[in-house]
Amino acid sequence: MYNNNEVISYLQANKILALKLDHALTGVGNAVSNQIEMIGAGATRVLYYTSCFTDEYQDVCQKQKSEDIRFTKGVYHIIRHGDIVYDMLKIYFEEVFRYKTSNQLEHIKQLLMAVNVHIAASSLTNTGFALATASFVATGLNLSLELSALAGRRAGQVVGGIGIYGIVQKAADSAHRLHITYPAYYSALYAQELEMMYFLIEPLFERAEAFKAQWVSDGEIADIITRMIR
Repeated sequence: MYNNNEVISYLQANKILALKLDHALTGVGNAVSNQIEMIGAGATRVLYYTSCFTDEYQDVCQKQKSEDIRFTKGVYHIIRHGDIVYDMLKIYFEEVFRYKTSNQLEHIKQLLMAVNVHIAASSLTNTGFALATASFVATGLNLSLELSALAGRRAGQVVGGIGIYGIVQKAADSAHRLHITYPAYYSALYAQELEMMYFLIEPLFERAEAFKAQWVSDGEIADIITRMIR
């Protein structure tokens, strides 16, 4: 079962809760040359920051600075507001069910019941069904199995700020993919300062083919929910 404390423990172990992104590059120049092959995404992000020293690539520099700030805000959301995975799932299902009628929601509920998935919604309103579905999926989510795979390696095994940037780069890449594949959901997460935390649930969404919910039938939405749970 997913527990929000697992996310916090993971971030603590990888020193992400201690982010000081404005100082993270201090003293890593030699580390880049000595550890470039093992650091991967983190080193790539650090190298991108060299664009800050040239006038031609200030847009790249500003983009990364913005991503760093957005990532930090996402981390603080975990600390201050609790269950970030549930929040992101709730936002997703609010998008999925936004324009569904009561009859359509009832149809989806019946299709789920046929495969022994019982969503305990207090009412068949769009919001009520979204909340109940998000809670059901989050309860059965074994997120701890995903965390180490997402990071690739623990930041403590690499050098200082570069290790942190490896995680931030993966989060940025994940958010970029979401922006392309599901713009409406990306925008909804962005409005809540959560888009840089999407990397935590991206494997679940890929496995469930969750992006198809933008254009598929009610029956296929029921299939997506079933794949999320199982």
